[in-house]
Amino acid sequence: MEEKKLYSIGEVSKSCNISTKALRFYDKMGIISPDVICKENSYRYYNKESLLTVPIVKYYKQMGFKLEEMQGLVEGNTYFYLEHNFRNKIDQLRLQEQQIHNSYIAVKDWYELIQEAKMVLQNDVHDVSVKYMQPTTYCGMDQDFDYQYMESIINLEWTSHLEKANNEITGPVILKFDSFEEKMAGRCKRTRIMQEAIYPCKGCKNRQVFGGVMVASVYHIGKLENIDEEYEKILNWAAKKGYKCGKESYERYVVDYWTTRNLDEFVTEIMVPVNRE
Repeated sequence: MEEKKLYSIGEVSKSCNISTKALRFYDKMGIISPDVICKENSYRYYNKESLLTVPIVKYYKQMGFKLEEMQGLVEGNTYFYLEHNFRNKIDQLRLQEQQIHNSYIAVKDWYELIQEAKMVLQNDVHDVSVKYMQPTTYCGMDQDFDYQYMESIINLEWTSHLEKANNEITGPVILKFDSFEEKMAGRCKRTRIMQEAIYPCKGCKNRQVFGGVMVASVYHIGKLENIDEEYEKILNWAAKKGYKCGKESYERYVVDYWTTRNLDEFVTEIMVPVNRE
């Protein structure tokens, strides 16, 4: 670039690949101001030092600094001031990194649930199978149960509890029933809602490890009001295959009210711990 004492706002814009609108905004924020404003036509001119401040501002922006945070930085300052501001920014970015990671985990898990449900629906999967459940730590809360599934799955008390604990969860809602026979008979009065925590609450007394066992698993497709028919299917399968069913059961809501209001697209996995007789 040809050496000259002053550069017009258009020249600065072209040389630094920045819009004139941004330069005017920087002036308004007190980040980079023109060195001369012509009285006759209000044209703005910048000296070489001001022009070379533009890449510094861009770099601070790349590092995540907001314009209001740059005011004491771009022109240089004491080591103490710079160290303090950079330390604060590192803490902010570390928190943002954790929040982005949590969001990524939650979105990825939900996407995989949709893919799982899609596979079940497309292949009309109804057969009982046996599988090993990996041990997983869940947060949970006991609640009343009156077969109003929407209120049990989208549980206001549960979501409020998680918010107050500054906790974040991921994956499907799971309802644990202490007796699947009571659940089948329509006499169940209590259940435990469970979800996997991205980071469990500190001092949480409601954590529970589910897994480390073999389970009989079957998918239920459609509305939840007739989901208990699948338990009969598991009992018949266990009798034929020589398995003994445990007492409790788990209903894992793959796609439910959280995702759609089309009841025909609901997919739920019913799991009952089993062992060989």
